[in-house]
Amino acid sequence: MKALVTGGAGFIGSHITERLLNDGHEVVVLDDFSTGHRHNLPEHDKLSVVEGDIRNMQTVEDCMQGVNWVFHKAAVASVPKTVNDPVGSSAANYQGTLHILEAARQNKVDRVVFASSAALYGDEPTLPKQEDMLPVTLSPYAVDKLASEYACGVYTKLYGLKTVALRYFNVYGPRQDPSSPYSGVISIFADRLSKQQMPTIFGDGEQTRDFVFVTDVVEANMQAVLRDEPVGQYMNIATGHQITLNELLQVFCELYQLECKPEYGEPRQGDIKESYANIERASKLLAWQPEVALHDGLKLLCESL
Repeated sequence: MKALVTGGAGFIGSHITERLLNDGHEVVVLDDFSTGHRHNLPEHDKLSVVEGDIRNMQTVEDCMQGVNWVFHKAAVASVPKTVNDPVGSSAANYQGTLHILEAARQNKVDRVVFASSAALYGDEPTLPKQEDMLPVTLSPYAVDKLASEYACGVYTKLYGLKTVALRYFNVYGPRQDPSSPYSGVISIFADRLSKQQMPTIFGDGEQTRDFVFVTDVVEANMQAVLRDEPVGQYMNIATGHQITLNELLQVFCELYQLECKPEYGEPRQGDIKESYANIERASKLLAWQPEVALHDGLKLLCESL
């Protein structure tokens, strides 16, 4: 098969690219390298890399030639950036998705897998987060992701394009850039502790998150193109378990054999207190379960630094 991975030089996209190549597929990566890195991509005779922007329809159409599967990961993923520039961000996050969907339709692509987000649940306090909850959009980023999910659904119902939307929770693993302004807390913790520095926890550290390892996310993406059941659906990709940031830091300190003396800062405005997912829909439709336990995933991350 031939696959297009938008944002393929980024954190999750590069892992999907690697998996596809290892499985023998041909891959085209489309990335503007605003946040992705060329060193995330291997040298491979079945890999083509296009430096370009999904906001350019002609570029998207050129990359879509002969493609069977699309893994659409390219986005302005910084919530603060979308808050500061909602119009510009929407051009990439929503209009860019429309470009992907339309080019896929015109080129009779077999499947489009869209990277959605747990941001759609906002500050809705009900736990665990389930797909049938009404969205609570607290940022332009969340609005763009929700609109893109709706667009995927329309392209499936109206045009017959097979789409799947995966709502990622807190993905972590190697290649997540700790210097990025929207890095996950795990990559920031790992970077600081690897330098024998104690990270700052904003708030009391009792806020919870559902952390899922990147290879489990990759497997969910693969099942989303290999199985018919998820077509036209959206689903949570997470572990179904929560851990506090205090507990997370304790595990890290044990791995680095450091005394755990967290530094606390003022709570950040807009931070969600608790979050974890119900993953029954993904389990059923993708025949998928996360395999990497948090301790094992953190160990793999630390070893990669």
